[in-house]
Formats: sequence, structure tokens, C-alpha cells
Amino acid sequence: MKITISGLPGSGTTTAGRLLADSLGIEFYSAGDIFRKMAKEHNMTLEQFSLFAQRNEDVDRKIDSTQREIASKIDKGVIEGRLSGWMIEDATMKVWLFARDSIRYQRISEREKKPVGEIMRLTRKRELSEMERYQKYYGIDINDLSIYDLAINSGKLPPEKVVDIITCALKVMDDERK
Repeated sequence: MKITISGLPGSGTTTAGRLLADSLGIEFYSAGDIFRKMAKEHNMTLEQFSLFAQRNEDVDRKIDSTQREIASKIDKGVIEGRLSGWMIEDATMKVWLFARDSIRYQRISEREKKPVGEIMRLTRKRELSEMERYQKYYGIDINDLSIYDLAINSGKLPPEKVVDIITCALKVMDDERK
């Protein structure tokens, strides 16, 4: 069982992914963790490495190929990342989390301990850059949710309830296969 969880920054993908993996007793893999590791290897802050990634398509391609490589080697796992649903073709379930922009910005602000206004500006810039890169590199429209089995408004629910919905949907899908 491979489950992908994707969504825009601040939509709760990492939190839900970790909780889901824990509840199912399987491993959790995060594209964000890969990105942070690469930033550290380049001796850059996340902001510096984000700018570097915008000018160097090898960064995105490395993250995406690493996700595919991990997924090819496992039978079970939760794989979280913006493009995980697109990269892991044999996923049992592909989940998209979303929330209103104001909720996402507030979450990121609290996590990074930066003013909401600054987060809003940086996040919008980052999302635009990523959207352009995904289209350029892979022909992916990040706003096309047709590949996902389930989309959940994480802004209206606590993370545990998001996981409950995913778990319920997994059971229904499993029952349908029998």
C-alpha cells in the first residue's frame, strides 16, 4: 500500500502524512525532507536553496527522481510532496489536501515564526515559481486535481480527522477491490 499526500504549502500534508503513517504502522517519506537535506548539503538556508532551485532544474528533478526511487523500493509507505501524486504512478491512493490561503499562511507563519504578511508574499512567489517549473519540466498543471482519488479541505478539520477520512476511504477502496 503506497499512499501519496500532496497539497500547497501550509495545507497540512506533512502533519497528516506523518499521522497517517503512524496510524497504519508504515514508513513516512517526505519530499520536503529531501529538499531540506539537499539545502544542508549545499550549505544554504531554505530560502537560499529555494532561489537556487528556481535557477537549477536539477534540484526539482533530483527530488522527484528520489521520490520515484523510494516508491519503487517499498511495498508500503506514505509519500508526501507537492508532486508525489504525479510521480508515484502505482500509488494505492492519491490524496490532495487544500485549505484557504489565509489558513495556510497562518500555519506557515506559526511554524516559521515570521509575520503573516511576509509569509503571504514569499509563499505566493514560491507557488508561482513552482507552478511554472512543474509545467516547464513535466507539463504538469498543479491545479489539475483529476489524478487524485481524494481531496480534503484540511482547513476545516484537525489533522486527526483528516487521517480518519483517508483511512475510511482506504477501507472503502479495499472493500471495492474484494
